[in-house]
Amino acid sequence: MVCVTIVGGGYGGITVAKALDDVAEVTLVEQKDTFVNHAAALRAAVDREWAEKIFMPYDRLLTRGRVIHGTALAVKGTTVEVSGGVGPIEADHLVLATGTVYPFPAKHLESSSVVAKARIERMHTNLEQAGRVLVVGGGDVGIELVGEITSAFPKIEVTLLEAAEDILATKDYKPELRQAIRFQLEQRGVEVITGETLAALPPVDPGVLSPFRVPTTGGHRLEADMWFRAWGSSAATGFLGDDYDDIRHHNGTIRVDSHLRVVDHPGVWAVGDITDVRESKRADAARAHAKVVADNIRSLIAGGEATATYQPRPELVVLPLGPDGGASQVMREGVRVVVGPEETARFKGEDLFLGYITQQLGIEE
Repeated sequence: MVCVTIVGGGYGGITVAKALDDVAEVTLVEQKDTFVNHAAALRAAVDREWAEKIFMPYDRLLTRGRVIHGTALAVKGTTVEVSGGVGPIEADHLVLATGTVYPFPAKHLESSSVVAKARIERMHTNLEQAGRVLVVGGGDVGIELVGEITSAFPKIEVTLLEAAEDILATKDYKPELRQAIRFQLEQRGVEVITGETLAALPPVDPGVLSPFRVPTTGGHRLEADMWFRAWGSSAATGFLGDDYDDIRHHNGTIRVDSHLRVVDHPGVWAVGDITDVRESKRADAARAHAKVVADNIRSLIAGGEATATYQPRPELVVLPLGPDGGASQVMREGVRVVVGPEETARFKGEDLFLGYITQQLGIEE
């Protein structure tokens, strides 16, 4: 039987694994001991119930295949070297789905869910005692984090600092979206400072309760009890060797063709955040990539050709500000429109993809 190895058990990885489980010998390599629903990680930062919900077992994902918990150390052709004494895993097809590295609390890098939960609990306890919080970075993550903090802890004074001249500046978002978010932040009493950055990093780690003062490049002197860093995403492709240097960009993403095959690497595919597909890095995009790759591999297994292709989607975003706030840029009859808090809550704010993930993982709520 054809062997397929998938490196990375995030949204794209589990979708490919589940789709091919009935036609191939599937091996999913994931360093974390549980699936982490990072779409809800910022809610988990302020809500103890969600801090438990975002960690879910892989036990029921596959019927025939296997999940190996270990770190991919190197790739040669379609063979993966894995830590923990697992050794090399050979395959006919290799799917790279390792996602991005991003600062806590948006992403959790710990392999152990017990350690990750303890870190969340320490941060939550600190937030309960904080009076002032600084969030640096006014993109999607920074905005969503501010929304969660102001929803759960309305008495905390929050400052949002963004280096660009406006919030949400790096994406192709409609002005109405920025206006809607700005209005809601103003209603919550958030101080928004744009066009400036920190003159020096605070002398304390993010998420730690320890009052500090720090200057900005524009002359502000900010005071806070805690701060969070909401910038600095990079593709998790460090385990790929020198033979990937020619197709790896400065941000770590790798070149793929329209079928999501990795350029110049036969038998290797990529999905999600590590691809250089020109679109924002989103969970729904990773799942869409995964469907294309799974369709292509199924076709090849059946003796056909890889004909499924992927086209970048228009810039869309669901941007909740806590459970009942936010705004979204969505498609309506082929036109991008901006909708407000009620629809945003229905899209993501209330559920944060929990229903979809539990279904994929075979977990009954």
